Amino acid sequence: MPDADAIRKQIEHEIAENTILVYGKGTKDAPLCGFTLETIQFFNQFGRPFEVVDVLEDMPKREALAQMTDWPTLPKVFIGGKFYGDTDILGPMAQNGELAKVLSEAFAGQAEPAPVIKLR
Repeated sequence: MPDADAIRKQIEHEIAENTILVYGKGTKDAPLCGFTLETIQFFNQFGRPFEVVDVLEDMPKREALAQMTDWPTLPKVFIGGKFYGDTDILGPMAQNGELAKVLSEAFAGQAEPAPVIKLR
């Protein structure tokens, strides 16, 4: 089993490799809890690439993430290397326009995504 320093380095590498990274229960294609599903649906509306790392069965990684973020629950969302919490924090940020700015800065130099068309 990897030591705490190795786990922290792995987390830091994952965060650095993904502009938007969600640590949750399950994967993007198969979320295993409602909060992870809600977070995936939330980010799908922005048209930006994001990844989901399943930490449901990885208690050492979950503990390291909790220590690094001082946030005990999943999911945990990182954007541009910065921790933002979950959709309880990001939802109001999206409503007041702050998240659009965060995403523009995180994806600076990349084309804006095509608008997402919502079908009912």
